[in-house]
Amino acid sequence: MSTVNVQIELNELLAGGNAQLQLSVPQLVEKVLMRQEGNLTATGAVSVSTGKYTGRSPKDKFIVNETSITDKIDWGSVNQPISEAVFNNLYTKVLEYLKEKEEIFVFKGFAGADHKYRLPIQVVNEFAWHNLFAHQLFIRPSAEELKTHEAAFTIVSAPTFKADPILDGTNSETFIIVSFEKRIVLIGGTEYAGEMKKSIFSIMNYLLPEQGILSMHCSANVGEEGDVALFFGLSGTGKTTLSADPNRKLIGDDEHGWSDHGVFNIEGGCYAKCVDLSREKEPQIFDAITFGSVLENVVLDENTRVPDYKNTSLTENTRAAYPISAIDNIVLPSVAGHPNTIIFLTADAFGVLPPISRLTKEQAMYHFLSGFTSKLAGTERGITSPQATFSTCFGSPFLPLNASRYAEMLGEKIDAHNAKVFLVNTGWTGGEYGVGRRMNLSHTRAMVQAALNGELDNVETVKDEIFGLEIPLHVPGVPDEVLMPERTWADKEAYRAKALDLAGQFKQNFTKFAAVSEETVKLGGPLQG
Repeated sequence: MSTVNVQIELNELLAGGNAQLQLSVPQLVEKVLMRQEGNLTATGAVSVSTGKYTGRSPKDKFIVNETSITDKIDWGSVNQPISEAVFNNLYTKVLEYLKEKEEIFVFKGFAGADHKYRLPIQVVNEFAWHNLFAHQLFIRPSAEELKTHEAAFTIVSAPTFKADPILDGTNSETFIIVSFEKRIVLIGGTEYAGEMKKSIFSIMNYLLPEQGILSMHCSANVGEEGDVALFFGLSGTGKTTLSADPNRKLIGDDEHGWSDHGVFNIEGGCYAKCVDLSREKEPQIFDAITFGSVLENVVLDENTRVPDYKNTSLTENTRAAYPISAIDNIVLPSVAGHPNTIIFLTADAFGVLPPISRLTKEQAMYHFLSGFTSKLAGTERGITSPQATFSTCFGSPFLPLNASRYAEMLGEKIDAHNAKVFLVNTGWTGGEYGVGRRMNLSHTRAMVQAALNGELDNVETVKDEIFGLEIPLHVPGVPDEVLMPERTWADKEAYRAKALDLAGQFKQNFTKFAAVSEETVKLGGPLQG
């Protein structure tokens, strides 16, 4: 099937009488309730259940192996190839399936807050609440922009269409397929809305580097003087908590591009985790969940419709989707200058990484590629002690290109803009998980603040003999003894053994980056282990 035929089929679907185009938030909320897709919460948000799938399905995600991109994609377990024939067959089936629905819903918008680099997108949904999600997560067009909007990529999502793996060539009933040539994302068999968000992010991770723009899985904020900070970190490292600063304005909480002009948010909304959410701990997120927001898999009180954020009976991965404009302390449009400071966050459950250390460019590239944090005992079946986990560039599931491409771009931008890079450990000190204790949050905040304020630029440091990291000897508001991890351990030999073990795991993980320069490996990684 040619690209032209794909577009013809899509146009036929959208011209049908069942297509509801660019409905407003109130209209979509009405549709959700009328169609019994969800319930209204006490604050006016829409509460929905995603059924069987409460998270992404990475084994069901594919990229169509097309001539123009086959030599560019980093094929493997993350970027699984699928044939054009399989895609064409499923695409026709899904569109025929949607034509028979009483209603389908269409949203037109953008990915990318910088007008020079933004991607016009279109989202076609079987569910009204999925369209509401798209309306809140992506960038909404003005009335004038809508008049000339032409989608460069279209998501077609049919959650109740289930593939037959034998007939359709998929791994299961679920499929998330990206065709870069036909500019289509085809989703079926899953109600989890996050697949739409991350599919567009994956597409931007392919398109932006082709324009010389570094795409990043990070949060970003800006100070009163215009100084920009980036926060990279996997789940549980404190990325959301530490980037939410009353003295700094939020640029975005998850996905950004770094161009020759500066940083821009890729999204128009936030997709925040809700487990144990409270106004006391995270007031900005708590208060943002109002009319038009979407709550996924959050249990409500049957009578009051008040969300019970502590209840994880449906999943630990409870989520809230809301527009970034629901937060007061933000930058609009979500664009700022070049980063002055970059923070890599890790939750080291082994208790051996320093709470803060300054990184050279090579170390920044090494730790960016490593993307280290820890899984804790009890978080997954079979995990009885802390385990190292590595997610390349802090976002390995969403990188279509070879990881070295992103790391090299980061190194170039650090050099070009003299950005300072710090590794901050929000994990354990005084021993590993179960023996030591979690880093004091007030100490971590003080360290991050000192890094952002330039107070660590000229402070005396000492080099960690195992990891080679430069550790500041003094940080305002933090006891000196906290800064050196070995000093916090009662058993020094146990510390050394655990540190060497983790350093060895870093080195073993890094053997997969064959395309990375020897200089990065030599100067960026642990000295021992």
